[in-house]
Amino acid sequence: MRVRFLSRFSLPSPSRFAAATVVTVVTMVTVATVVTVSFVAPAAAADSPGMQALQRFFSEVASLEARFEQVVLDENLNPIDTGRGVLRIQRPGRFRWDYAPPAAQVIVGDGARVWLYDVELAQVTVRSQARALGRSPAIWLAGGDADLEDAYRIEDLGAHGRIDWLNLIPRDAESEFSSVRVGFEAQKLHRIELIDSLEQRTRIRFFDLRENAAVDDSLFQFTPPAGVDVIDQTE
Repeated sequence: MRVRFLSRFSLPSPSRFAAATVVTVVTMVTVATVVTVSFVAPAAAADSPGMQALQRFFSEVASLEARFEQVVLDENLNPIDTGRGVLRIQRPGRFRWDYAPPAAQVIVGDGARVWLYDVELAQVTVRSQARALGRSPAIWLAGGDADLEDAYRIEDLGAHGRIDWLNLIPRDAESEFSSVRVGFEAQKLHRIELIDSLEQRTRIRFFDLRENAAVDDSLFQFTPPAGVDVIDQTE
């Protein structure tokens, strides 16, 4: 195993890594643990189905497992990247995205660090979780130490078909994303759409979702396989 130390977080597939950690990251507690993200819906919108679903997500969901499908669209809504796999989250702050071949990747947030393993390149990149996620949407998805309303202005977009949509607009003008749209179906997380500063959209659909099921702790631990190139950006 070769270890290199770099000052910049360079990645072979920036669109996929960004989506995973924003959501994706992402965005990845036991039932007895207090969820560290706090959220209280504004009084004017607290009774809307979307706000109720968001409140439920924070107050009742400690772990999550789901399959997902992902597509990245350019500014003209043409597909430029796709992916699928399995997401697992355990609050506070732990998550794992397993992307299936042909673009197999594993992204693990262990609470302290984020590991990205690109199987084809035989390369692992590791960065401190605080630096990798910052105040991205992965913080609230995985239950990081942040207040949702401190970081985002929340708009209720109402129901479109069976999905209740909310729009999260970053308060930070330097955010990578101009908008994060979250869709709930029957009170459960169903879709996330991220729009970045270049007007690219990452759409993620979740299915076969299991809430508060037991998740093996070992899934949130990562040891680089023998023989891979490790790029360490934790310093």
